[in-house]
This record gives sequence, structure tokens and C-alpha cells, in this order.
Amino acid sequence: MPVIQEWLSLLVRWVHVIAAIMWIGDSFLFMWLDSHISPATKKREGEVAGELWMTHSGAFYEVVKRKSLGELPEKLYWFKWESYTTFITGFLLLAIVYYLGGSAFLIDKTVADLTYGQAVAISLGLLPVSFLVYDTLWRTPLAKDQRVFAAVWFGLLVALAYGLTHLFSGRAAFLHLGAVMGTVMTFNVFFRIIPSQRHMIASTKAGTPVDTRYGIRAKGRSVHNHYMTLPVLFTMLSNHFPSTYSSPHAWAVFALLAIVGVSLKYLMNFRLQSNPAIIGLFFAALAGVMALTTADRPTNEQLAKFRDAPKVSYATVTSILQTRCTQCHSKTPTSDLFAAAPNGVLFDTPEHVAGHAERMFMRSVASQTMPLGNLTGMTVAERELLGAWYAQGADVTASGPVTVPGVGKGEPVVPDAGNRTPEELANEHFAAVCLACHGEGGAGDGAAAIALPVKPRNFTEPAWQASVTDAHLYEIILKGGLAVGKSPLMPGNPSLADKPEVIDALVKKVRGLEKK
Repeated sequence: MPVIQEWLSLLVRWVHVIAAIMWIGDSFLFMWLDSHISPATKKREGEVAGELWMTHSGAFYEVVKRKSLGELPEKLYWFKWESYTTFITGFLLLAIVYYLGGSAFLIDKTVADLTYGQAVAISLGLLPVSFLVYDTLWRTPLAKDQRVFAAVWFGLLVALAYGLTHLFSGRAAFLHLGAVMGTVMTFNVFFRIIPSQRHMIASTKAGTPVDTRYGIRAKGRSVHNHYMTLPVLFTMLSNHFPSTYSSPHAWAVFALLAIVGVSLKYLMNFRLQSNPAIIGLFFAALAGVMALTTADRPTNEQLAKFRDAPKVSYATVTSILQTRCTQCHSKTPTSDLFAAAPNGVLFDTPEHVAGHAERMFMRSVASQTMPLGNLTGMTVAERELLGAWYAQGADVTASGPVTVPGVGKGEPVVPDAGNRTPEELANEHFAAVCLACHGEGGAGDGAAAIALPVKPRNFTEPAWQASVTDAHLYEIILKGGLAVGKSPLMPGNPSLADKPEVIDALVKKVRGLEKK
């Protein structure tokens, strides 16, 4: 149920954010404490590494850092559940948004021709494998030099960014980079930091000397976690900023923003004592990100390809927007994804369209990040018509008939038969017209399905297959859902009226999708 899924997503996301705030806050606090600890001003028992005085909320606090304890205090507080809760809720969100949502957010067929199962398998395998690679690096000589280790790990993350942006949709690629870093951070806590602390506590209970090497190794992992916090936060928020993940060089955008995040964390820690080279690196990376993602105005190069295009009427533009965009960008969205128009962008009136024409060009034509995940199946021809209309002045008074392929005289024209068989023509038609909603395997899980108020028919169900005749399927394909008392969202195919052999082949194709 969409409503249940939406509320589940809200509650899990809420808990995820709260837990992340607590975990990152702990990391910031303890790193700050370590960087401000001063030598003890008076003699204390045990191995004292330093002390710190603070004032907050009308009181004074004394903090003493010890490398080991002679005996355990009555109460000893651990910091671990913030990490575990962040990971668990983060994984649940990954499942709710990217797995239960079908392939819409996860797969971009223009990037890689993955099936839903392949994409989910890659996603699930990526998280533990990434930690195994990271953990293996700790067992090499790299672990002796934190700076060299960090450089190698950064290089591996950039390589992963390049690979993921050539496998998943841009949005999913960035999210998975964050999931990889978040998994490494939590697994560091669960498999390495907490066990090291348990070992130290066990020695204290037994009255044996504490091996401080465990604490040193745990601290090394903790420092790595600390410097990954801001890059992780960026990837978690990146879905709100398509200019980052839609860049032709999205992997480089990630790399630069990771440098910005890590260097900013360094500057927050050391402030006036910061190395000038890190300050320069921060501003250089920030400038690089801006250069790669700035797309305030369409460029002459982007507009040039449309200048000689035939005149596009406003009626054509509104037809495309109503078919592909107003499910979300309307005062009354019909999409299950949004209760209100995202970012307040509306396409209900000519004034709305004129006001957002440039943004529409940049998102739908230049970067092709809209419609979101191409949920509504906007075609290349439709993007080119929008681009031509904008290049011609974005005139909302431009007269003329609707010239969108498939509108007025039927859906996208089936190619001339030539020497192709009816089966070949049927396969081409299914790929061009049916796949966006019904999906590659006919399960009703196509890219546009998630945005439809009535879900497309699942052709794989044996019970449904047994309930319909070939004649009924023929009529639906030719005349559309409304003609047989079904959903009007299922369009007719009048261009096939004089090609009965192609419709027969489509009926056979639908029959062949049944699960045996």
C-alpha cells in the first residue's frame, strides 16, 4: 500500500536522522576533546593522558582522559547504539526506497542495461565487500601511516564512484557511496572498536595489565570514521541536488566534495593551527565542484542543436507536460510519491510554464534528470521538442497543432515493416510503447509505473492470464483500457489498426510472459 509505505519511510527516516545526529555529534565531541586535552595540572592515580575543563548550561565539567584503569567504575557508558541504529535504519531506507520502489530510482537504462534483480544483487553485495576491502587494508603496511592509508582509501572510493555512476542512476550511485562509507563506519564500531574496548575491560576486571595497543587500533578506526562523517552527510543529501549526481563527471564531483568534507572537518578540528595547504585544498576542491556543477543558464552549445528545428507549438509543450510532468508538478499531484509539487514547481498554467521554462530545459533536456528516474517515460523525441521550444524563445503563445509523436493521430509510429516479421515489429513496439509501464518482464514494474495512480497489469500472473481471452487482449491493445471498461491510462494503439498481424504477435508476446 502506497500510504503505508510512505508512512513507513517517514518514520524510519526520522529515526535515521535522529540516530545519525547523535552518532556524528558523539564523534565531533570526542575528537574535539582529544584535540584540546591538556597535560594534567595535578598528580592523579593511573595512566592519565590529560585533562580538560568545560562550562555548559550553568555548570562546570572536568574531563580526565585515562589510557587504562586500575579498576572499573560502577557505571561505564558506551557509545555504540547510535551507530547501530543509524546503520539499521539506513539499510531499511535503502530497501524501502530503492528495493520496494521497483527499479525506478535504482536503474537508469541509459547508463547500464541492468535488470531489477541484478541491480539489487549488486547493491546488497557492495556493502559487505567494501568493508572487507577496507579491513584488509588495515592488515597491510599501509596501516602504519594514516595519511597514506587515507589516500589509498580515498582512491578506492573514487574508483568505486566511477564504477557506480556507470551502473546505477546518478542518484542511486551517490546514495550507495554514502551507504558504503556508512557501512564501513558502523562495521568499524561493531567488529573492531567495541571488541577492542571489551578486551581492555576484561583485562581490567582480571587485574592484568591492559594492552594499550587495542586502544590505539580502535582510535585509528575512530579517526577514520570521524573524517568520513561529512562526505557521508553530503551523499545522504545529494538526492535533493540533481546538479551534483547528474553531472557528466559525477564521479569527479563526488571526489571533490569528499575532499571538501574531509578538509572542512580538519579545519573544524584544528582551526587556527590548520595547515595552510589544507586550507588551499579546501577552496580548490570547492571551486572545482562549482565549476563542474554550475548550470545556471543554458550554454550556446546546448541550444545550437535546436535552432534549426521546426517550429514547436505551445500546445505541443503542454501535451508533453501533462503526459510526463504534471503527475508531480501540479497543485493536485496524482503521483503517489508527492503530496505537493516538488520544490513548488508547477506546470498548470502558461504563467507557470514560462516562469520555469529555463529550469525545465536544464533538467529535462540538458541534464535529463527529470522526470525523476524518468518515471513517466519521457521519450528522446519529447525532450527534443521541449528543447526546440525553449531555444525558439519559450513562447507560451506559439500557435499550431500538437506535434508530439503519438498524440492526435495515435501513439509513437511503428516503423515500416520492411523485411521484418510481425514478431520483430511487435518486439519493437513493446520496447517503445509498453516497456515504460509494464516493465521488461511484463510484471508491471516499469520505470513509469511508480508514478501511476493505477498500477499497470502484471502479465506474469497465471490467474490473470487464464481470465482473459486473446480477443480481449487484442481489443485492449488496439482500443485502450477505457474501451473495455479498464483504466484510461492504458492508451490505445490506432496506428496498428491496419497491422492485425502485429497485434496478434503482441498478444502472443503477452501470453509468453506468464510465469510457468
